[in-house]
Amino acid sequence: MSGHDSLIQQFIHYLQAERHFSPHTARCYAADLQQFCGYVLSGPSGANAVAQGGRGATSESVPDSPELDAKLLAMSTDGIREFMSYMRDKNYCKSTVARKLATLRSFYKFVVRRGKLTTNPVAAIRTPKQDKRLPKCLELEQIDELLSRPDTTTLLGARDRAMLETLYTTGMRVSELVDLNLGDVDLQASVVRVRGKGKKQRVIPLGPSAVKCVLHYLDLRRFDAQNANFDTAALFINKHGQRLSTRSVRRKLDKYLLEAGLDLSVSPHTLRHSFATHMLRRGADLRSVQEMLGHQSLSTTQIYTHMTDDGVRESYDKAHPRA
Repeated sequence: MSGHDSLIQQFIHYLQAERHFSPHTARCYAADLQQFCGYVLSGPSGANAVAQGGRGATSESVPDSPELDAKLLAMSTDGIREFMSYMRDKNYCKSTVARKLATLRSFYKFVVRRGKLTTNPVAAIRTPKQDKRLPKCLELEQIDELLSRPDTTTLLGARDRAMLETLYTTGMRVSELVDLNLGDVDLQASVVRVRGKGKKQRVIPLGPSAVKCVLHYLDLRRFDAQNANFDTAALFINKHGQRLSTRSVRRKLDKYLLEAGLDLSVSPHTLRHSFATHMLRRGADLRSVQEMLGHQSLSTTQIYTHMTDDGVRESYDKAHPRA
């Protein structure tokens, strides 16, 4: 990055180099800022033209001129509100408006920290209240149908079954799943140690069905002719023996959803929602489910509890349909 880069380019570089945002996330920020820059330079017509161009933006595709930087620095709180009004007039959904506002808030915080402004013009603007939407959930019969699809006679099929069973039986996030190491799973004690958001750890009970599937997968993996080339730390590996990615998990899930005739909009996170819903339906107390999910309470300090308490284990064994 050079000293002549635009404010937008400096911000995107900051997201990638200092905040370690993924390239995909950085592109989303760049796309939101590109549309805002179009609005700043040419009003609604400029924003419309950018919006019609799709979301394939990068920091380099954002207009780069001293005039733009000057206008960005001169933007007032009223100007930001006018941009939000434009988005509402264009019938953007509330979640999209909130995301774009969050992008602008982050950008102007960065500008203030760099000493280009003394106040953040977005600071006084409240995020639009979001419509409450119930999370998508699969019924138990659909879960059974999905889990029956992988061919467990093969290494990759056994991996997929173990992977889906682990997602559903623990409610962990897909990012937490692919981050699992062999040493994180205690099959004798039927628990798995998960590294969650903020590098917090929690221990979740692992149901007997998942334990059986993981054991079968590890047996096939152990005796595979290519095992010498496998990542010796990762629990779930791809066909090349390297750690599985979240994108690969999604592709595998899509494959089995198609085979099972289920809704293709179902995501790995849907299995997490299904875990929580089925647990609560069967009598698990809300606090235990919250702890197993690693959720932060809205009214208290963030708390992650290791799941070694006998009462939590009893609640899990009683409530989870595959326990």
